[in-house]
Amino acid sequence: MGKKVIGYIRVSTEKQADSGLSLEYQESKIRAYCDLEELDLVEIVRDEGASAKSFKREGMQKVISMIKTKAIEGIVVLKLDRLTRSVKDLGLFVDLIKKYDVAFMCVQDKIDTSTPSGVLVLNVLGAVAQFEREAICDRTKAALSVKKANHQKTGGLVPYGFTLGADGSSLIPNLKEQKAINLIKKLREEGKTFQAIADTLNQKGIPCRKSDTWRKSSIFGILKAA
Repeated sequence: MGKKVIGYIRVSTEKQADSGLSLEYQESKIRAYCDLEELDLVEIVRDEGASAKSFKREGMQKVISMIKTKAIEGIVVLKLDRLTRSVKDLGLFVDLIKKYDVAFMCVQDKIDTSTPSGVLVLNVLGAVAQFEREAICDRTKAALSVKKANHQKTGGLVPYGFTLGADGSSLIPNLKEQKAINLIKKLREEGKTFQAIADTLNQKGIPCRKSDTWRKSSIFGILKAA
């Protein structure tokens, strides 16, 4: 009998499951790989509807526990991004499998950490995945900044100081709320605390959109958005 391994499969959304990365597809490829390599596949660990941003997923925690208890000799996944998209977590994972002498095999990326070249490839691919994720994040932030600069709605809520235009996306300045924002900024520049600013607005009878009275958390949120 060959090396005792487990398979790990994950999807984050229903859409992803329909796009060719379903749990069933991943499992079938892992089973075929284990048969070809004569590995003893003892279990398939699943994470359904779980993000790869961190290891805080039920299935992944089970994998880590099995590594630490030396219940397995290896782990097989279909693609590296099924395991993680974080360079930090990837580094921790590599350290973990080294410490407990557990092999990691990735079918499509042709990685096998039982060889030095396999470890190198794993680290390089992890760095590329993180770079792509951060690039997407930067592009999203840039797009949101442009929308804010053009007074366009960027989320589910219309920010304080604006009303939603008839087109459903443009933001029209609310003069009364803009006046309140200017007062908040002025008081903050004078060194007033968030609570003191909230008290001033309440004393002046300036309405707060979210509740009957102003709170320091509301002041903080408005200043942060401004």
